[in-house]
Amino acid sequence: MYGIINRAIEDMVTASHGENAWMQIKAASGVQVDYFLSNEPYDDEMTYKLVAASSEVLQIPMSEVLSAFGEWWVLKTGREKYGGLMEAGGKNLQEFLLNLPMFHSRIMLFYPRLNPPEFRIGTITENSIEVHYHSTRKGLHHFVLGLLQGLAKMYHTPVTIQVLSMQSEPETHEVFQVNW
Repeated sequence: MYGIINRAIEDMVTASHGENAWMQIKAASGVQVDYFLSNEPYDDEMTYKLVAASSEVLQIPMSEVLSAFGEWWVLKTGREKYGGLMEAGGKNLQEFLLNLPMFHSRIMLFYPRLNPPEFRIGTITENSIEVHYHSTRKGLHHFVLGLLQGLAKMYHTPVTIQVLSMQSEPETHEVFQVNW
């Protein structure tokens, strides 16, 4: 994953728990990087270690850490780093979700070595949309839930999100139904 991911985790932790908590997390994770460079790739294992250490140090279930990070990614990192792309995604939640499959192709212009997940759209109704998430990375279910919740907050749209199916082999394929 690119350094921007690890920097965003650091930003989220320091904003909500302080610099001391972040230093404890780094120590507990064994990660010895002083400063993450946004445009540099880092081993995925480093990110997983930071999330696990965040859960341990903050005494918050990993599912909550990932969900909070998903929301943070949309509401803070996304808006600050990709404001124009986020705004171009759509004028409401449904439009953004319909355009989500094309989002990472635009992001790859900034991060050419990106190994992004793939989003596909399934059944669409007047009040819901199915979002299919495909990835070679495992264990990010709650992060995706947080992303979807963050998008709903960004568009001031109350939602409920149901997990319709989860598959982890040979790759992750999860189906979320977003209802508004």
